[in-house]
Amino acid sequence: MTAGTAPQGLKDALVILGAAGIVIPAFARLRISPVIGFILVGMIVGPFGLGALAREHAWLDAVTITDRQGIEPFAEFGIILLLFAIGLELSFRRLIAMRRSIFGIGAAEMVFGSLLIGAGLWLAGDAPASAATLGIALAMSSTALVLPIVGMSSPVGRAAFAMLLFEDLALVPLLFVLASTAPIAGLPLVFAKGAVVIALMLVAGRFLLPPLFAQAARTKSPELFLAVSLLTVILASLATAGVGLSPIVGALVAGVIIAETDYRSEVEVVTAPFRGLALGVFLITVGMRIDFHLLATIWPQLLGALAAVLAVKTVVTSGLLRFSGSRAATAAETGLIMASPSETTLILIGAAAATGTIGAASANFWQAVTALGLTITPLLAELGRLAGRRADHGAAEEPHAGEAKGRVVIFGFGRVGRMVADMLIAHKRPYLAVDSDIDGIRHAREGGYNVLFGDVRRPELADKLHLGNAAALVLTMDDPVLVAQLARRVRGWVPELPIIARARDTDHAAQLYKAGVTDAVPETLEASLQLAEAVLVDVGAPMGPVIASIHEKRSELRSEIMAEAELDSEPRLGRRRARDSRP
Repeated sequence: MTAGTAPQGLKDALVILGAAGIVIPAFARLRISPVIGFILVGMIVGPFGLGALAREHAWLDAVTITDRQGIEPFAEFGIILLLFAIGLELSFRRLIAMRRSIFGIGAAEMVFGSLLIGAGLWLAGDAPASAATLGIALAMSSTALVLPIVGMSSPVGRAAFAMLLFEDLALVPLLFVLASTAPIAGLPLVFAKGAVVIALMLVAGRFLLPPLFAQAARTKSPELFLAVSLLTVILASLATAGVGLSPIVGALVAGVIIAETDYRSEVEVVTAPFRGLALGVFLITVGMRIDFHLLATIWPQLLGALAAVLAVKTVVTSGLLRFSGSRAATAAETGLIMASPSETTLILIGAAAATGTIGAASANFWQAVTALGLTITPLLAELGRLAGRRADHGAAEEPHAGEAKGRVVIFGFGRVGRMVADMLIAHKRPYLAVDSDIDGIRHAREGGYNVLFGDVRRPELADKLHLGNAAALVLTMDDPVLVAQLARRVRGWVPELPIIARARDTDHAAQLYKAGVTDAVPETLEASLQLAEAVLVDVGAPMGPVIASIHEKRSELRSEIMAEAELDSEPRLGRRRARDSRP
């Protein structure tokens, strides 16, 4: 390393760390995946963004990255850790438990998507090998973006997770082929060597890793956990690289090996900061590849290619889910959220470009398409929710006028809404629950609950339910903004209706009182008070003083809420527990 390159490398490292320090908390605050933020940072500070102006404006050099090759090794390390994280999700027990969904709908989604996209590219003039490779790569969907958006508990989340899990599993043979440096004639030998090395790693990992992690657990040292994890990744990557395969294959296998131990969760926790930062570096390099001047001349082709990929994947995914028996809402929402390409698309295209399977110009074009697709994934998720609600409106049962008369109406029928209904049933009080999750409604009705389909965001719902004749309205949704909007709207329609709302904390409770609720229940407050009471009683504190202190603490918090909400009278926060009124 020369004297001149060290300051440049240090400056680029500082820019990356500064970007991570800004992007991760800022996008988390906006509830947007940092993946998008890192790509945008690469576009802005890269050689085609502000870096192009650094020669004319010297001060820009301090906040730009002009040496993309200098950070490529860090980007490759990010890819290795990303594949390691994917491997941690691929335990054999999970694959066996979900084998029908993974190898059924998951395999069909990837096969049909790859065939249709690849056939389209071949008809458009691409070489057969290039078209097939791009078809497979573009059929991938983003694990890093999709799962945080939809979770894994909803029907959409479960369907998406099964398909994503198959795609992650398919990376092993795909990387065997695309990332191998051997010629085509030598691939069988590479496969044989790779199979032997992976088998040896699986056997060695089964016997060597548990004692190593057990020793780390005895020392209670997160640093030792991290050291063992990174050593495993490095050794596995070197082993696969030694037989002609890509190091990222070894990283994937290392994740699978650790996933079979009892220490997977701890490894995920201690390696998460490194994975996030390394992935950020990789995504910054992706953004740095996007040439704004080139895109300005080919933007019609770029948008057309992205639209075609999105359309094919949406139709394939939605159609397969409908064919397998999923509801229209689940199929529509899953199809749109899974339509965008993936961060693994970038990995596969890069690996294929390195071996010459895909030309450099074609690789750059489709990497730009993928980066743009990743950026709009949150928008696709929102469009999917809208499409899901619209798909079910025509088929689902609409609320009937007069249904709420004399009853407690519950908006939202998740865990909280179901518990409220159980208590109303126990006290023989009539109720009516309304929810927009048609699959959840079906299961609730099978359990004997009185639930109707309805989108609580629709203003006409109050008219159809005749809330003016209801005994009370309970708002249980885990959406602070929506709860406040509904409280304000219903209070304007029905001034005398008791409205009881779920609040996240005391600040949210104050906002809800301003919006017009009769009672707001801060879930974090009540959980904390009950936990404190249990602790005090279990350590031997007398029950009477404990209850009195809990009651006093609740009164203090009521006063804070009063001051925050500018209330004339004290909120009814203390009426929920009968024993709080004991002397």
